[in-house]
Amino acid sequence: MEADGYHLTLREWPESERPRERLIAHGPAHLSNAELLAIVLRTGSAGKTVLSLAENLLAGMGGLAGLRRASVQELVARQPGLGPAKAAQLKAALELGHRLSVLDQQPLHVAGAEDVAGLLMLHMADLEQEQLRLVLLNSKNDIINTPVVYTGGLRTALVRAGEVFKEPIRQNAAGIILVHNHPSGDPTPSPEDVNLTYQLVQLGKQLDIDVIDHVIIGRGRWVSLRSKGLGFGDSRR
Repeated sequence: MEADGYHLTLREWPESERPRERLIAHGPAHLSNAELLAIVLRTGSAGKTVLSLAENLLAGMGGLAGLRRASVQELVARQPGLGPAKAAQLKAALELGHRLSVLDQQPLHVAGAEDVAGLLMLHMADLEQEQLRLVLLNSKNDIINTPVVYTGGLRTALVRAGEVFKEPIRQNAAGIILVHNHPSGDPTPSPEDVNLTYQLVQLGKQLDIDVIDHVIIGRGRWVSLRSKGLGFGDSRR
């Protein structure tokens, strides 16, 4: 097929071979990752069929996970002929799929730090910057929301405690769990992590909002500061 129609769009393929028609007839589970990407991209570029473009993207970026981590600018720079509009379209589709996978895993009730790690590990493990999220809980430990409250190096002097508690107060949370990631992949708590935890626990007591735990996420691993007794006692250890 490529020999006679290297520049074919999906519309010009024989109907029985078009990924879109195969998806409609048999369902998405019967298509490869490259075929699903081809449906999103719709047309090829730089002398390639759309399926070849999809295969090159997957191979060059390290699969779907690599594609999701890459920025629009990186995709455009590394794939000749892929413009910003098509790269943005691809990123949007990947992000929708990722958000759906997170929703499918989301527990309504939190029994412990392992529930929180399961909820946010997929979303936070590969972030290139530190990000502080809160898991807002009602009095029954049901999840209200999981807002991002800070992005950047988590230094105690830079994180404003009042800003951390803004959303818990606004959404009437009875308790919160702090969650942040280590871009290095190593979730071992730093002295700054412990110091920040201690300060937020103390402020939470004043506001009558229980800081239940602080979970640090790495790549494939996580640590609960409460389980290690860090930042939750009368001292910072």
